Amino acid sequence: MQVVVYSREFKPGDTAHIQLLFDTLHAEGINAYVYRPYLEALQGHIRFQRDVGVFEGYLDFAVKKLDFFITLGGDGTILAALMHIRDSGVPIVGINLGRLGFLACIEKRRIPEAISLLKRGMYQLDERRLLYLESNFPIFGETRFALNDFTLLKRDTSSMITIHTYINGAYLNSYWSDGLIVSTPTGSTGYSLSCGGPIIFPNSGNFVITPVAPHNLSVRPIVISDNSVVSFEIEGRGENFLCTLDSRFETITAAHQLAVRKNDFNVRLAVLLDVDFLQTLREKLSWGADSRNH
Repeated sequence: MQVVVYSREFKPGDTAHIQLLFDTLHAEGINAYVYRPYLEALQGHIRFQRDVGVFEGYLDFAVKKLDFFITLGGDGTILAALMHIRDSGVPIVGINLGRLGFLACIEKRRIPEAISLLKRGMYQLDERRLLYLESNFPIFGETRFALNDFTLLKRDTSSMITIHTYINGAYLNSYWSDGLIVSTPTGSTGYSLSCGGPIIFPNSGNFVITPVAPHNLSVRPIVISDNSVVSFEIEGRGENFLCTLDSRFETITAAHQLAVRKNDFNVRLAVLLDVDFLQTLREKLSWGADSRNH
């Protein structure tokens, strides 16, 4: 069995858990490739009991047989990892060294147990749909997809912007607001939720359109089929606007014509059998917790 170990940065406070991961991989006889910038950051901090390989990026999937892509961090680390994983089909194993962790749902205290269960096939694969951005001008290079959300936001002034929005070519609304979010079910617990959007179950087959600080208070988030194509025209007092895919952003103008649809491929999360979406919701959002006497 061969895995990639990936993270965006090394934090000295995580040393003990990172060391535990590599010790466990060695004990289980699992070959590890480490993302090159992360491997360089680990030098002098982590003791490798066996040689590790180097993972450079997406093209390595064509020449290496990889079983899992292990991320160390939070949900943002998984979103960054997708730029390398793309359509490879390699399942993501999210070990949570961050804070909330809806996607990175394996707690660091469970590292030895989790690796053992993965090796024994004691896990399930959770398919997550992505959205894809089409544009009349090239933006976001070869990675025009997002697991969480697509947003249009004001940039240059404090004034509201107007986003004319269409579903399958039919006019929906002109949003006077600070911006607009189109979220996948996975992203429904992120930015959309903080702007009043609903929580959507991962495999529900929907997009959520959520306005950011709308001028008209009767404008509410709506849920549509992810078989829809949602297109936009944007205008405002400023010349530039902000367009994002997950945590990545580009500056656009009113000349950009944009549309969002379901992506052609999904990503897969490897989830332990005793972890489910309902449990994650209760724990991360503290549902049912009574803190009055604490």
